[in-house]
Amino acid sequence: MSLKNNLHNFKEKNKDKKWIPGFNALFTFLYMPNETTHNGTHIKAADDLKRTMNTVIMALIPCLIFGMFNAGYQHYLAQGLIESANGFLGASFWTLDNLVVGLWKVLPLVIVSYGVGLAVEFVFAIIKGHEVEEGYLVTGMLVPLIVPVDIPLWMLSVAVIFGVVIGKEVFGGTGMNILNPALTIRAFLFFAYPTWMSGDKVWIHGAVERDQMIAAGQNVDAISGETILGTLAQGKEVAYSVWDMFCGIIPGSVGETSTLLILVGAVFLIFAKIGSWRIMLSSVVGALVMGLIFNGLVSAEVITEGSKFYGLMSTEFWHHLLIGGFAFGTVFMATDPVTASQTNKGKWIYGFLIGFLSIMIRVFNPAYPEGVMLAILLMNVFAPTIDHYVVQGNVKKRMKRLKAKTA
Repeated sequence: MSLKNNLHNFKEKNKDKKWIPGFNALFTFLYMPNETTHNGTHIKAADDLKRTMNTVIMALIPCLIFGMFNAGYQHYLAQGLIESANGFLGASFWTLDNLVVGLWKVLPLVIVSYGVGLAVEFVFAIIKGHEVEEGYLVTGMLVPLIVPVDIPLWMLSVAVIFGVVIGKEVFGGTGMNILNPALTIRAFLFFAYPTWMSGDKVWIHGAVERDQMIAAGQNVDAISGETILGTLAQGKEVAYSVWDMFCGIIPGSVGETSTLLILVGAVFLIFAKIGSWRIMLSSVVGALVMGLIFNGLVSAEVITEGSKFYGLMSTEFWHHLLIGGFAFGTVFMATDPVTASQTNKGKWIYGFLIGFLSIMIRVFNPAYPEGVMLAILLMNVFAPTIDHYVVQGNVKKRMKRLKAKTA
């Protein structure tokens, strides 16, 4: 007897039981739902919400795998055990040793994220008596990719519980939340445990061991474990090339470093008609405009060398697209269909302001130069307002045209 028949038998024998939501979640994950429309629909399609979520996960997989290799690479590079890869195809990057370290550190983050998050989803589904919602399928993959590799698992568990309950369930569940759950989790981590979300040790596995080796007088590579944004915020020179930044062989959150693979994911999401190219493009334009303004202030000597803002202000405006979590946030979180603007004109405004504010926060907040998280969360709140005024503007234009015709 097939698994599908066994699942059906389980449901038939357990009618009106509280565990039915759990059954339905497993069944619809493995098979297409039995409930299909036959009449009265405008568009018929074979996909459903779970399949859409799985498509986004597929777009994230390259970033996850690369993040595993980069975790091992940064670990061995910081300890002086390997030479710099000098490019995306460097022999010292794509090694089994790097992958093993990455699996050892990143895979537990994925397991904890999904295990804790889905457990909370199941509890709420059983208590409320509704189906298990699919929204956490993507959130569960995003969370491990936007945190430092060495973050304690118990902190991640607490943050996931907070993000799912406060960021989503209190608003009514998937489709009702006003804030991106993954960014809510990261914001909780940053404000609750700031020492584990910034500095020069949290981004590289074994950074503490590296410092101990240096203290003992051992010959260790002097490359800093600090992110590029942290280095620029302190007015220091960056030790990485633009090519390294674009490829992603730099310290940072697990899946946010490789702009190249994020672009691949963006093309995939746009082709699958899941990610909004309007939001992505307008975010890039907003970031470039803000970067150009800051470069202009430096060129006009309004901001002079030595100022606490100088390091990031003097950074080439287009470099801002390659460093930090800007690219990842723009592609995978700003385009969240639930929390983003829904109107086409609203998407242009929404995306532009995300890019504009990201660079503004990055420069004016040296203590936390990564501004894309706060920019997206802020615009999540204003997205309904943007759509409201866009719709009202369209209504007024149509009323004017109607009056002109009837006059």
